[in-house]
Amino acid sequence: MYCPAQRQCVWKGRSISVISPPLIDIRGLTVDFDAGHRVVRVLHGVDLAIESGEAVGLVGESGSGKSVTWLAALGLLGGRARVKGAVTFEGRNLVGAPAHELEAVRGARIAMIFQDPASSLNPVYRIGRQLCEALALHRGLTGQAALAEAARLLDRVGIADAARRLRDFPHELSGGMNQRVMIAMALSGQPQILIADEPTTALDATIQAQILELLQEIRRDSAMALVLISHDLGVVAENTDRVCVMYAGRIVEDAPIDAIFDRPAHPYTSGLLAALPELEGPRRRLVAIPGVVPEPWNLPPGCSFAPRCGEVTAACEASLPPTVQVESRHRAACLRARRPHEPGIGA
Repeated sequence: MYCPAQRQCVWKGRSISVISPPLIDIRGLTVDFDAGHRVVRVLHGVDLAIESGEAVGLVGESGSGKSVTWLAALGLLGGRARVKGAVTFEGRNLVGAPAHELEAVRGARIAMIFQDPASSLNPVYRIGRQLCEALALHRGLTGQAALAEAARLLDRVGIADAARRLRDFPHELSGGMNQRVMIAMALSGQPQILIADEPTTALDATIQAQILELLQEIRRDSAMALVLISHDLGVVAENTDRVCVMYAGRIVEDAPIDAIFDRPAHPYTSGLLAALPELEGPRRRLVAIPGVVPEPWNLPPGCSFAPRCGEVTAACEASLPPTVQVESRHRAACLRARRPHEPGIGA
């Protein structure tokens, strides 16, 4: 579900369009977990490409496969996971790559902020030691140089009196400050891609806004690509250029942010939007999507969303829907998805 980016070049006095490769290109990514008595597939051929400097939102309910996609791409799923497909970064396929190659990419080139900073930071080590370890690993900094850079990073993410805070333990900081420490640690390797996995979970609204504003500021200053994983379309709308909607281990819609909100092509996307409260206009009752995301070992034979869909047809339940081009840079995996002014199936 990727449309190659084009850039203009001048050749022999003429302007021509050149297709540039994406910064990272995920193709046909599948993940199976060995549960002992059976093997369960949780990702079903994910295709996703990110351009340099692009901000992409990955949305969907819990269990849709948002976090697993990137944990698989970075080789962080453990021995029970069987990962297949291709994750091409800087000309190399990360799937099945040796450990030393993955370690050179993780943190230094692609960094990830995890959902719970309290469980990501070591409670028995001071903040300064943990930041200095990351700086030594990714940039070779030690001693006073590492301490100075650690203090600069804490100051960069908005922690006051940074030099003193380096001596604090994680439990001495608030949840919002620990999340800022995690962002500073992610930035320590000067990554090209930052994956923020629910970076505002368990934070109050004011701190959420500050963290998201900080991520946007860092992205603008460094031309870093940002992947924002969230279940909140409102947060994604304000902080990304493009949205990929995931459901039951598949990307079901991929479009620019305005197309997703103005012209959603998949019933699941429409359902997520219908559940969003509106700040302006008359109050209305929110419409919930009935049912829950199916368990990976109990998917229906056709479209995974069919049991919850209000527009389901017999064709939807018979086979998996193909991904179709709705508009330029807008694709959806639905039999009813249609181009503008074209009727869908059953319309």
